[in-house]
Amino acid sequence: MTVALFVVICVIVVALIFDFTNGFHDSANAMAGPIATGALTPRIAVLLAAVLNVVGAMLSTEVAKTISGGFFDDSLVTPQIVLAGLCGAIVWNLVTWLFGLPSSSSHALFGGLIGAVIVGAGLASVNYSVVVSKMLLPAVVAPVVAGLAAAAGIKIADRVTRDVAKKDTKRGYRRAQAFTAAMVALAHGTSDGQKTMGVITLVLIAAGLQASGTGPQWWVIGTAGLAIGLGTYSGGWRIMRTMGKGIVKIDTEQGAAAGAATTATILASSHLGFGLSTTHVSTGSIMGSGVGRKGADVRWGVARRMVYAWLLTLPAAAIVGGLAALLADQGMVGTIVLLALLGISCLIIWLASRRNQVDRTNVTESPDVLVLNAAKPNKIAKAQRKEAKRREKERLRAEAVLREAEGLQRSEASDEVAEAGIGSGSGSERPHASATAEQSSAEQRPAEQRATERSSEPARTESYEPTAGEER
Repeated sequence: MTVALFVVICVIVVALIFDFTNGFHDSANAMAGPIATGALTPRIAVLLAAVLNVVGAMLSTEVAKTISGGFFDDSLVTPQIVLAGLCGAIVWNLVTWLFGLPSSSSHALFGGLIGAVIVGAGLASVNYSVVVSKMLLPAVVAPVVAGLAAAAGIKIADRVTRDVAKKDTKRGYRRAQAFTAAMVALAHGTSDGQKTMGVITLVLIAAGLQASGTGPQWWVIGTAGLAIGLGTYSGGWRIMRTMGKGIVKIDTEQGAAAGAATTATILASSHLGFGLSTTHVSTGSIMGSGVGRKGADVRWGVARRMVYAWLLTLPAAAIVGGLAALLADQGMVGTIVLLALLGISCLIIWLASRRNQVDRTNVTESPDVLVLNAAKPNKIAKAQRKEAKRREKERLRAEAVLREAEGLQRSEASDEVAEAGIGSGSGSERPHASATAEQSSAEQRPAEQRATERSSEPARTESYEPTAGEER
């Protein structure tokens, strides 16, 4: 096996791994809403999304042709450069997944490839006009359009059903949300499923194994669709929690409106060959459904962190891809070292995610995704219970000490009163002083104790002596 063929095989395998990460990273785009509202169970949702992603990946190849023959100069791109770009995309995908940030897998892929191509083949190898028209402009326009469409949709739905009881519309909206979510999964396959096809086709053309300007081969379409389907079925639960609970607490009406807006936007962009981010579109639709309903709770802090992640995706993935290109350019040894570093990075991120695991059993329990410096939710609750018990014990101990001190003071005061009466009074006054001391001591005792003593005392009777007449 030659070095070139080994690198091509490595690129195909790594590309399919990226496709898998793309599936679980973006599965929330379609199914976060139905899972959050209960329209679909988590397992049924990811299974449905997986099947429809595979079907969607086989419906169109326009986006794949754009990647394989539009963004870069094919004659200057080598398999090592494509491998480096994929490494940058995978690392950024996993980092954002760890933090539960729904960033764009598409932009991670484009950024990694652009950085690797610039480092490996020079600035002239990138077709910047295509990058701007097919990627950057849709990235800005599409979320806004989808958000406006979702806001208009929820307003119309609320107005049409305002005189209908909510219990009568709930079932219909649930079915509508499940249907629109299925359409989003299908549209996701027609968009993101093709990107890996385009990468594999690009490397085959670069290695001279496929003619320039041709589309993906049948086995490329099949394996790419299967990889993204398996990734979707694994469930990107961390991002699904953010999309379903973290941005807007949506109901079935909002979910149906957001799904319809997302589907229409993605299908239109796929038909035009745009390298659109389905994550941006889905997020824009969800936020639009919240803004469009009066009184909806939009968590702008989470939205702000997501926007930061969006802005960082292209340059961050490009930097990682560029560094990977420097290493991959060192021949066989550099390629092996790059693959080893990629595997170690993936393992570290996966182990970090296990500390605060999110899965289908707890995905809807909280809107927040805990990461490295946060304890697990059950550990937090356990620590809080332990601290509450400790404080309760300290409170009871302090009260016991205080009661003991008060009793001692009362006893000493009673003794002093009694001694003062005995020392200063005459013999006839001693019983009176003793009685006064007992009365003072009794007054110092708690009301409950005095009541108990009264109830336990026998009834007092006056001594009776018969007269002389009665004796007789």
